[in-house]
Amino acid sequence: MGGAFYEQVGADRHRATGHAAGPWSPDSQHMGPPAALLVRELEGCAPRAEVAFSRLAFEVLGPVPMGELTVRAWVERPGRAVELLSAELIADDRPVVRAHAWRIAQSDTSLVAGGAAPPLDPPERGEPMPIPSLWLRGYLDATEWRALEGGMTGSGRAIVWGRTLVDIVEGEAGTPLQRLCAIADSANGVSSRLDIRRWLFINTDLTLHLHRQPLGEWFALDAESVVGPTGAGSTSSVLHDLSGPVGRGAQSLLVRPRE
Repeated sequence: MGGAFYEQVGADRHRATGHAAGPWSPDSQHMGPPAALLVRELEGCAPRAEVAFSRLAFEVLGPVPMGELTVRAWVERPGRAVELLSAELIADDRPVVRAHAWRIAQSDTSLVAGGAAPPLDPPERGEPMPIPSLWLRGYLDATEWRALEGGMTGSGRAIVWGRTLVDIVEGEAGTPLQRLCAIADSANGVSSRLDIRRWLFINTDLTLHLHRQPLGEWFALDAESVVGPTGAGSTSSVLHDLSGPVGRGAQSLLVRPRE
């Protein structure tokens, strides 16, 4: 499949293509592509080879519309060993997503590394994951999904591999971290425990904590969703590449009946 989630139309401006459209409405984007676009901007902000991202937090301030977006990033708190970066995505002169990222100095801790789960079975051991017919197809057709366990079945638990099939920005395949963020926001969808014909479960945020930098193009979500009694839910996930876990993700959910 060719194409990209975005076309660059200016130094800091990008136009969303149909590949970025989310499953809930043709007028708004899935949060995966905006997260990847923000990471692209953060990676280019005062780059230094000796530091790496350890946490990425995205706050969704409203639906991200299809169309043109402005993206900018800056160093919020400089430091030699630890620094905080911020970024925002602007549509129609208002911020729609804000991101904050901790970047820390790298050092050799291989002698004491440990605590991560073993690698998962590879994607080729999984089954193609059926997509509910009610969901719109833009982003879902621009990604490939293979389920090792569960996957949009209503069980609340899933282990699913995914990869993007289009560029992040036209002419740029995107870094592994960008591509991971484009997949990680789907954790609440693949681990849904609700009937999507009757319920909405929309995430208000996405936070990733990384203990190493991701590699490659395939990323797995070992995800679990919980729904509370008062309209809130949460999704947590262990994030994998083909070598094993790279970190953890978390999302807060707005849960409500469809009107």
